[in-house]
Formats: sequence, structure tokens, C-alpha cells
Amino acid sequence: MNLSLKTVVLALGALGTLAVPAMAEDPLVIGVASGQTGILSPWDLGGRRGAEIAVEDINARGGVLGRQLKLVVSDTKSDPSLGPTAASEVIAEGAEMVIVACDYDFAAPAAMTAGGMGKIVFSTCAADPKFGAQGIGPTAYTMSLATNGQGALLAEWAHGQKGWKTTYIMKDTAIEYTKSLCEHFESRWTALAGADSIKGRDTWNGINDNSIAGQITRIKEVAGSVDFIMWCGFTNNGSVLRQLRSAGVDNPVVGSESMDGSYWLGAVPNLSNYYIAVYASIFGNDPDPKIEAFMKRYQEKFGEAAPMGHVITGYSAVEAYARAIEKAGTVESDKVKAALDAFKNEELLIGPTSYEPDLHINLNRPLLLMQMTDGKYTAIGRFSAEQVERPKF
Repeated sequence: MNLSLKTVVLALGALGTLAVPAMAEDPLVIGVASGQTGILSPWDLGGRRGAEIAVEDINARGGVLGRQLKLVVSDTKSDPSLGPTAASEVIAEGAEMVIVACDYDFAAPAAMTAGGMGKIVFSTCAADPKFGAQGIGPTAYTMSLATNGQGALLAEWAHGQKGWKTTYIMKDTAIEYTKSLCEHFESRWTALAGADSIKGRDTWNGINDNSIAGQITRIKEVAGSVDFIMWCGFTNNGSVLRQLRSAGVDNPVVGSESMDGSYWLGAVPNLSNYYIAVYASIFGNDPDPKIEAFMKRYQEKFGEAAPMGHVITGYSAVEAYARAIEKAGTVESDKVKAALDAFKNEELLIGPTSYEPDLHINLNRPLLLMQMTDGKYTAIGRFSAEQVERPKF
């Protein structure tokens, strides 16, 4: 049988078309617009790396709705004014969801920009309850435990587990998180121990103040009647706690997850009588085997230990988003939002996670209490508050 060249070419072309499988869908892009460098890098770089591990895990299971996940990153350099540009850059690269900084003040500009473009937004760990539908927009969520829950948890633990009756409150006024933490701690503590149990209050600005000499003088005046110091602060170099201990103030100090991390501990050698509530231990002694396995993977992948327990918030932000897409059956933001709003104790690496249509932050998830003695942490156990005030917007 004689076939023309044209007929042969057409036949081969048809066979080729049949033989080539359909192209897989484009990757599902998740953007990161946060402080990979600068003051927030211990939180935000670690959070991004946690997100990378989540992307690897989800892709190994086949992705989401048949699509592989892809992470793109733009560094805000811990400068809130660069947030809108960073958010716009990752969205221009196709991001359907944007992960922003681990703090309301630093994250808000990027989050509002991404939310304004109709994207789902996750802060890894902004804990001020304004991060959400009210303070950012209807598609904004945070993986954090709200300061409402953190403050109440620490008050209940100090009063009920330790049996302490008096406190001195130190509040960093630099960011909304620390101010809100102290507000909710004091509210719950006063309900438990009475107003007279607070032997003093003081403030400092963790960004602008290098010395707390005056505050230390006032603490020392009443230190003998103070069971513990409630420390509503965050630290980048340990200098403020070093000043306290160097001045001979040895009262127990209780801090929250903003004081997590190993990177500053060298500034306060052999620190003792120090307690902290964290998302996860980075010291090889977390009671949860899933978290221990994650921390080992982190070290193997990045060649260093996780800087703080917040790395699991980046993992769980991706985990939650992927879970919501699967429930919604689509990446359309309004339907993903509805799926997120229906989360009721959804089991994630970070723990049981719940959202509501008007509350995009967790109130009751447990935190891990840890104690430091002679510069070494031991895990006490995970606790959650029994009574937590709902945010008043």
C-alpha cells in the first residue's frame, strides 16, 4: 500500500498525540512573605523551613488534589514596610496562599495586601487575636495560640501547679503581642489570686531600651515578697534577662513562647529558675514522639538544630491549608475559608486546631511547659487553660 508523505506524517502525529500522557496540572504555589533576615529571622526563617518540610511530606503523598506544592519566598527583612511588596511578589509568582510573619505588627502589611487580593493568609504564629477576620481581613488565619489562652494558661499553671501566690509583672511595650499577653495573664491571675497578689508592675521597650536598671531597682525593693516574675517580653540576645540575674534578682521568671530559642541562652550562662511555655522542645526531650521525629528531620535537612519550637507552626500552616483544600475540593479562597472555619480540634502536628467564622486564632490548644536549671531545659508537660476570655473586638 502506497501512502503519501503527508498521510504518514498525519498518522504518526495522531499516534504521538495518543501516546503522550496529559500534562499534570501546574504546581499549587504557596508564598512566604516574612522576615527571613533581621530581628524576626529566628521565628520566620524557622517557620519557612518548617513549611518546606510540610511541602515535602505532602508532595510525597501525591500532593493536593493531584497537584504538587511549590514554595516561593520573598524576604521582608523584618521590615513591615516591605510587607506589601513581598506579598505582591509571591502572588505574582502564582501563590494561592501567603505565609506571613510571626507577629501581628510585623505581619499586618503583607497580610492585608495578600488578603486584599483574595488570597488565604496564614501567620505562622502571630498571637495577638487581632490577627484574623477583624484586624486583617476575612481570609487571614494564624497558627498561634492566642494571647488570651497563653496568658490564662500561665496564670493557672503558676497558681495551680506551682502554688505561687504573688507576682511582679514585667511588660515589654514594643509590640501588641507582649502587651496583650500581660493583659490576659493579669486578668486571669487576679481572678485566681486577687488584686493584692500583684506586688508591682513595670514596663520596658524591647526594641528601643538597652537598660532596665530602674525596673530592676524597683523589683529588688519587693523581691522578698514576690513568688515569681511574669515576663511579658521577647528576647533576641538575652541582655535584659542577663541584667536581671546579674543584679542578684533570683526570683523565678515565667515567660511565654516569644522567649523560646537557644540562640540567646549563651548571654545568660547557667540560667536557672526560669520557666517557659513553648510550642515544642528543640532540645531532644519533647514528650510527643511526632515532634521529636520532626526535629530530627529538621536537623538532618538543614544541618543545624531548629532555632525554636515555632518551626512546627510553619509546618502546620501548610498542613492546615492542604487539609482545607482537600475538604473543599478546590483552591477557591471562599470555599477553602469555609473549610478552615469548620475546623474543630483538627489534629495537626502542632496539636488540635479549631477556627470559627469570626475567630481565626486558637484559644485552648496546649503548650509545653519547660524548666531551665543550670542552663539546661527539662520538659514538665503540656497544659491548656481551663478558662479563657474570648476576644472582645
